[in-house]
Amino acid sequence: MQITRRRPDTLRGPAEQFTGAVWLDEIEAHAPGSRLRMFNVHFAPGAHTAWHRHPHGQVLHVLQGEGLVQRRGGGIEEIRAGDTVWIDPDEWHWHGAAPRTFMTHLAVVEAAEDGTTTEWDTHVGCDAYPA
Repeated sequence: MQITRRRPDTLRGPAEQFTGAVWLDEIEAHAPGSRLRMFNVHFAPGAHTAWHRHPHGQVLHVLQGEGLVQRRGGGIEEIRAGDTVWIDPDEWHWHGAAPRTFMTHLAVVEAAEDGTTTEWDTHVGCDAYPA
């Protein structure tokens, strides 16, 4: 058993991967023998990810606020505190805060054997994100 009491500093989400103000708190990242990655992600109103996918899928658990999630080819879905979202392996998607509220979620992924967790694509177009 290992208890972590000191975490890495909160990082700003890079502009290449996020639209708007997003902050990332790493909760767990590759303990020896594990490929589990977990982040607490804080989105300002209207902030969201670019299109992306994960080799082994992703679990999102909304802790507070309201958000949006969309898979490529599907409709935009509303999510709110208490909701859990499973995103299939290699499914292109985006997620973030609703236009007028903050949203925080836990994001859990399993790294591929080469250590990668995410493949990033283009930003979500203004016409696709609701105002």
